[in-house]
Amino acid sequence: MSRSARLLLLLQNLTGRRRPVTAAQLAAELQVSERTVYRDLSELASQGVRVEGEAGIGYVLKPGFFLPPLMLTEDEAEAVLLGLGYVDQRGDEVLTRASSGARAKITSVLSQRAKDTAKVPLATTGPPRPAFPANSVPLAQFRTAIRTQKKIEISYVNAEGRSTVRVVWPIQLSFMDNARVLVAWCELREAFRFFRTDRIQSASERESYPRRRVDLLRDFRAQNNPSEE
Repeated sequence: MSRSARLLLLLQNLTGRRRPVTAAQLAAELQVSERTVYRDLSELASQGVRVEGEAGIGYVLKPGFFLPPLMLTEDEAEAVLLGLGYVDQRGDEVLTRASSGARAKITSVLSQRAKDTAKVPLATTGPPRPAFPANSVPLAQFRTAIRTQKKIEISYVNAEGRSTVRVVWPIQLSFMDNARVLVAWCELREAFRFFRTDRIQSASERESYPRRRVDLLRDFRAQNNPSEE
């Protein structure tokens, strides 16, 4: 996370609190060190943000400071909230938790008219989806491999029940209506492939793959016709 993004997140965290919050609490919520929190609080103060408090007691914004409303039109607010609704339906625990946090942050800074739209949306998602098939390998393991651009060796069972071992270069997770899918370059097939995550029986991280993920994504989108294994 960039420092500017972290400062904004810290500012959002302080906004609306009526009681002081300690640096330890802020550090835990932002997943940074207390030392970083102290540096960021000092930076906010130097930029004119009126933060008061002291170490061991807590910090709070002085009265009079507010974040400006998020300038979304009614249609834009509708689109964002509809998208978050689809995340709630199709996402895993990580994404649904993030969706809840994003919804709270977004609605807290919307203009009053957009807030009214959010309470009675014109568009909604469809009926709840059936439960997704269980995964043997946590999606967090795939996320880590994608972010760190590492190869993974997987044991995969296809629709016919045939098991194979593959070395793949994971580049993306896709959340479909009835399954979660790992998009990856398969060394065995020498092509992009879709792998349903519930059919991956095991996965182990290996070395970094030799190309940048951004380049692989560009090639994947250009081909736009990978096969499901």
